[in-house]
Amino acid sequence: MSDSLRVGGFTPFTAIDYPGALAAVVFCQGCPWRCRYCHNSELLPARAPTPYRWSKLLAFLRGRSGLLDAVVFSGGEPTAQRALESAMTQVRELGFKVGLHTAGMYPRRLQGLLPQLDWVGLDIKALPENYPAITGVEKSGATSWDSARLLAEAGIPLQVRLTRHPQLTSEAELDEVRRRLADLGISDLVVQGCNTERCLDQKLRLPH
Repeated sequence: MSDSLRVGGFTPFTAIDYPGALAAVVFCQGCPWRCRYCHNSELLPARAPTPYRWSKLLAFLRGRSGLLDAVVFSGGEPTAQRALESAMTQVRELGFKVGLHTAGMYPRRLQGLLPQLDWVGLDIKALPENYPAITGVEKSGATSWDSARLLAEAGIPLQVRLTRHPQLTSEAELDEVRRRLADLGISDLVVQGCNTERCLDQKLRLPH
């Protein structure tokens, strides 16, 4: 039931979260990882109180039909919620394209969502073997890289991003990430910096 989608934030208009489209962004509540550089810690607890209700957001989006091109589901980690698929279906029925920001931690669920998706922004955090130092979760890298392989094979428009903190990702690792992505058929990697002001692990905070 889509009303059970837990939403922790909402951006009614953006031109940067879905390439080439005007979009709204739904920030889904909850994430099982605790990435050290995460700056959205309020979205991590799955059951945190929130003023947002999916039914009200859907009504808002209905009124933006023809004005916006797409709705992007971000997080948190959207694929952690089983209600995501039905929410995407409702958005598509309103005539919007559907985008997804994901860390790829649930490749089987991601595979089931492929028919709903028009574009995906995939966060690759490190080489598979180095994920636990960032996420705090053993073997977390295997799932993300499985999702990269799945999306590359599916041919869905894809942007792969890596958030780089200089203490966590060396230039040599960055080069190897690019090489392994290229082996999957992914030729472009967007490297973005950290917002260390609010990072979960304050030991990573960088001076101005």
